[in-house]
Amino acid sequence: MTTLATIKEKVHAGQRLSEDDALALYASNDLLAIGELAAWVNEQKNGANVYFNVNRHINPTNVCVNRCAFCAFSRTADADDAYTLAMDQMVGRAVEAVGQGATEVHLVGGLHPDLTFEFYLELLRDIRISAPSLHIKAFTAVEIDYFAQISQLTVEQVLAQLIEAGLGSMPGGGAEILVEEVRQKICPEKISGQRWLEVHRLAHHAGLKTNATMLYGHVETAADRVRHMALLRELQDQTGGFQVFIPLAWQPENSPLKLDTKGTSGLDDLKTLAIARLFLDNFPHLKAYWIMLGEKIAQVALAFGVDDLDGTVVEEKIGHDAGAASPQSLTLERLIRLIKVAGKTPVERDTLYNQLRSF
Repeated sequence: MTTLATIKEKVHAGQRLSEDDALALYASNDLLAIGELAAWVNEQKNGANVYFNVNRHINPTNVCVNRCAFCAFSRTADADDAYTLAMDQMVGRAVEAVGQGATEVHLVGGLHPDLTFEFYLELLRDIRISAPSLHIKAFTAVEIDYFAQISQLTVEQVLAQLIEAGLGSMPGGGAEILVEEVRQKICPEKISGQRWLEVHRLAHHAGLKTNATMLYGHVETAADRVRHMALLRELQDQTGGFQVFIPLAWQPENSPLKLDTKGTSGLDDLKTLAIARLFLDNFPHLKAYWIMLGEKIAQVALAFGVDDLDGTVVEEKIGHDAGAASPQSLTLERLIRLIKVAGKTPVERDTLYNQLRSF
């Protein structure tokens, strides 16, 4: 019989939790005990440090050939509110970001039917020339797969050309829930879960570090979430290329996916983060993405195993189009205070978790 006590023993003995253990944690209502255990694990890994970076999000276009059921961001090319940023606008924002102290630019967008792979290579080259100090974290596995299709290259060739143009690492978007039955309901046109894992495996082999996400709070079950994490843990055992796991709370407000749910609860958010910290023993970092969670839950999450709050994130569109109520950006001072009030040490990091300065 799996109990919280037996799970606690396993965790303290450094034994890996099974999927059944994770499901038992989901079934438990003892949120504080789960959180306390996750906090202990996090302390072993990261001490009292809480990481953030100064970054700028640029979403090049909201025009997308896919119609994912949960997505409030994507548009058809002829929609009134469809947009595609010009090259000089994007490069200008990157240069502006350097002036604001940013060390990273985060580029993700829709799968535009008319933009060529060369356009994206040129974008990376131009950013690298105009803002050489910025690390470019760009393109989800879904975008990489799309670039391979439109350029008739292999994923390996696409990655090699992007790296040559200036790609520094990859974000973790597009994973949603990796379980195929769930994908068929929420994003049937998107690449399969297996393909997502394969693109990240190839990215790791090409020397890139990548992130991993999980979109939760829609049609998936607790078992689907746990299976999703198990697939990530398995790949991480093989490659070691994932840096951080980022659970993303689904934002129902403007989403085309109409469910009876009202999105996630604060309890579910905290429990999911804590279980992730306990289950993903080979992931160094766990991020509470304040844009989706809101500042207060993200701050409380620092007591539930989380060691990363993302960054100052100027101008994020995807979560906000979905109805996220958080501000568009957090000032550095506010972020630092948020962490200090939680009794932790704020550490500014770069994209690859090198410590730049602590406060």
